[in-house]
Amino acid sequence: MKTIRNAGKATLILGALLSAGLVLAQAPATSQAPAMQGKVGNSHRYLDPDQQAAHLSKRLGLSENQVAQIKPILVDRSQQMKTLFDNTSLNEQDRHAKVRAIMQDSNTKIEAVLNDTQKQQFEKMQAQRRSHQHQLTPAPTQPQA
Repeated sequence: MKTIRNAGKATLILGALLSAGLVLAQAPATSQAPAMQGKVGNSHRYLDPDQQAAHLSKRLGLSENQVAQIKPILVDRSQQMKTLFDNTSLNEQDRHAKVRAIMQDSNTKIEAVLNDTQKQQFEKMQAQRRSHQHQLTPAPTQPQA
């Protein structure tokens, strides 16, 4: 039962990270490790906002001004996620809903900084992430009669 719970948490975290607007799935595996930091004890890992900003800058062709506006959004999101995952009083369903709300809010703020072409690319990146996430999410197990 604990394995299923841990798998559910891992899936939730992976979904949050994949929905974040970064395309780590397309980055070389060796470049992913430096971007990861955080709590290993609870299997929670947070992407470094500086790495996220650099990745978005490269993928979307952001100006320095855009990066300067987006970086605080990413820092805030990272802090909110850490606080959320440190809160052990939430059940998995509530935690998942809060992750979605945090991600939606930060993505909306990021899109407000982007021009129309960058918004289209950002939305395409998110769609790819959601597609990749669904491929990684295990199918729910059915109780046997």
